[in-house]
Amino acid sequence: MGISGGESPALAPGRMSEGMKIVAVIPARLASTRLPRKMLREIRGKPLVVWVHDAVRSSPLVEDVVIATDSEEIRSACREFSTRVLMTSEKHRSGTERVHEVSQSVAADIYLNVQGDEPLVRASHIESLAALMRDPAIQVGTLKTPAAPADIQNSGAVKVVTDVEGRALYFSRSTIPYDRDHSRPEYFKHLGIYAYRKTALDEFVRLGESGLERAERLEQLRLLENGIPIHVCETAFDSIGVDTEEDLARVIEILEEEKLKP
Repeated sequence: MGISGGESPALAPGRMSEGMKIVAVIPARLASTRLPRKMLREIRGKPLVVWVHDAVRSSPLVEDVVIATDSEEIRSACREFSTRVLMTSEKHRSGTERVHEVSQSVAADIYLNVQGDEPLVRASHIESLAALMRDPAIQVGTLKTPAAPADIQNSGAVKVVTDVEGRALYFSRSTIPYDRDHSRPEYFKHLGIYAYRKTALDEFVRLGESGLERAERLEQLRLLENGIPIHVCETAFDSIGVDTEEDLARVIEILEEEKLKP
């Protein structure tokens, strides 16, 4: 089935419209395992994936936001909130493959891949990525933030290590780096938002699933294993990917306490 329907330098609102079109794609499938049907779990009467959509839409740098799904149920639920939804293939094995399908019919200079379970994504996250992608040599960008103590040993929080130029060396669900001599290294958590140029998405699909990707169930490792650099910029603002009932409860608590209204 095809388509049917430290912080980086700040950017002034609306600047990207002068020369770089940014389209955000939110891959959303219903068949989640750890938290069944999580995309449609409601927070204040609104599905989780719609919270993500509205959070991304709050950025003035994003020209269009698309929810990409293979579920008619998700499409129906999202359309009640006037979101743009495109139906994509049921055969995709990763969110990036779904973003690639959207890129075949929706033109952009930069495609943001925002995980559909990241309702706490901020406009500042997008601003940081947009600033990073001003460098035309960068094909793929993503974000990291200092890991909270509870996330360092948590396999549900993906960690990343980078070189001195900010390029990712590795992503893992394990605790990296390993602190053999108790030297107290700084740990960084990876946030589930990426920026891609079209050529990088084309290459991602051409390569097919890699061994490291299969082992860790982390799709970004496909690029690293094939020598394609991922540039990582640091943000002070953490996010929470909703994978469990506990994650969902934390998100609801934060939205209530901080009154974050995308």
